[in-house]
Amino acid sequence: MSEKEKTQKKSWFKGLQAEFKKVIWPDRKTLTRQTAAVIVVSVILGAVIAVVDAILTYGIELLVR
Repeated sequence: MSEKEKTQKKSWFKGLQAEFKKVIWPDRKTLTRQTAAVIVVSVILGAVIAVVDAILTYGIELLVR
């Protein structure tokens, strides 16, 4: 590995480290609320998709008979 490549990698990692320092990490309360929201929305959307699938399956079976 050449000196230029090593310098570029070090520069890249320093830039990466600087970007990570800019990240604002959520506190525990915010993280818990957002996680709960994602789980609730996922369950609701899963239920909606299941209902639509059941209705379409029933309708298609009616048409095929």
